[in-house]
Amino acid sequence: MKLNNKTLIPALVAGALLAAGMSSAEAAGIRVKCEKRATRSSISVDGNNLTPGQYRCQALSGSNQKTTAAVASVGDEVECDFDSARNDIAAGDTPISANFIQGGKVTGKIINAEGFTVASDTVSCRVR
Repeated sequence: MKLNNKTLIPALVAGALLAAGMSSAEAAGIRVKCEKRATRSSISVDGNNLTPGQYRCQALSGSNQKTTAAVASVGDEVECDFDSARNDIAAGDTPISANFIQGGKVTGKIINAEGFTVASDTVSCRVR
């Protein structure tokens, strides 16, 4: 078989992914949900297909940004909640202001221990 750039480059990329123990089917995933009420902001950032380890979740909306403390993955998942409601904060949610959500959109990120974003998504929030 004669190798050229059309066959050599994909073969090298596939080999590098296999050597790193990764495949495109194992890419980290993220689900971001948010809700804005007149007196409350609520955001959930959940990651899956993650390598076991420590992660931070980040929520961004307009000029507002909040990052959680490091949390350990459970299996291949990480779940982070941000809320302005006192009861939810008391239950462990990361506190945000009631007007945190700006323009009806939120970007959620999953950040690994080395500081790299492994998954990110921007969603429109439910407004009630």
